[in-house]
Amino acid sequence: MGDVIHALPVVAALHEAWPDSEISWLLQPAWRDLVEGHPGVTEIISFPRENFRGLKGWIKSLVWARSLRSWQPDLAIDLQGLLRSALMARCSGAKKIIGLSSAREGASLFYDSVATVNKKEHAVNQLLAILDVLGIPRPTSPQFFLPQGTLPSGFLVTQPFVVLHPYARGSGKNLTQEQVIVFSERLKNIPVVLVGKGEIMTGLPANVIDWTNRTTLLEAIAIFRQAAFIVSSDSGPMHLAAALQPTKTLAIHRWSDPLRVGPWSDESWIWKNGVIKKRKKFGEDCRAPGKTPTLTEMKEIAEKVFSLIECSVLK
Repeated sequence: MGDVIHALPVVAALHEAWPDSEISWLLQPAWRDLVEGHPGVTEIISFPRENFRGLKGWIKSLVWARSLRSWQPDLAIDLQGLLRSALMARCSGAKKIIGLSSAREGASLFYDSVATVNKKEHAVNQLLAILDVLGIPRPTSPQFFLPQGTLPSGFLVTQPFVVLHPYARGSGKNLTQEQVIVFSERLKNIPVVLVGKGEIMTGLPANVIDWTNRTTLLEAIAIFRQAAFIVSSDSGPMHLAAALQPTKTLAIHRWSDPLRVGPWSDESWIWKNGVIKKRKKFGEDCRAPGKTPTLTEMKEIAEKVFSLIECSVLK
């Protein structure tokens, strides 16, 4: 999810520079809803990765790859930078293939041109480097065109609410049940809407409205859009929240580098090693691996969110 969201500003810039071009996007079906209806995307080509597992899957993948030959684009841009994405670009029959200097697994061997990437920059800026090769100016403000979404049936929260996304892929990124409880209790009468995919938690405070494992991607987008504030672990949904509501998103980072893989906006909020402040206020020392929030620090995060909501209401 994060890779797709980070690529959106590149697509927006390409569409603005070349409004008459046809842009096809090859991606996994799970993320199709993020791209469907994008003004710059002419066609979505599905990469059915789940069908290619095991020996039979490998054979199916070869047949599928051959089907890409009918694509024949003038230009293929590899923003994922992996061997499989570079191979797909080559299989497409593109006249020219460009990629990033940060590509791995030997992917760059398949490129005709390479954009130089500063690996310390945020992922969004790294991908925008592809525009340099194409002679397209980088946007001063990245554009994330995302669907409006639709609230799930039965979602009846009318007062200002906080979204908490405690789940994530990767060891040590999830918030524990105790952390969720302490955070929610500190917000008292403010509804806390729990979203994401993960193990159902029990014994949650009365102000928690649990939508875990119950929303589609489009429904999650609609909930994020209506939230007074969003707190998330370092995850794909965090990047989605930051794209939708950059000033109302707080990302909790443990061992990951918030300047590279945190929220894209300088105005987004980050927790790292007991410190809460805007992304633009963090320095190089935040890149090193950190720790998980203590229960006391989860209370502090909740207090910060409460104060930010209060300031927003007063404005």
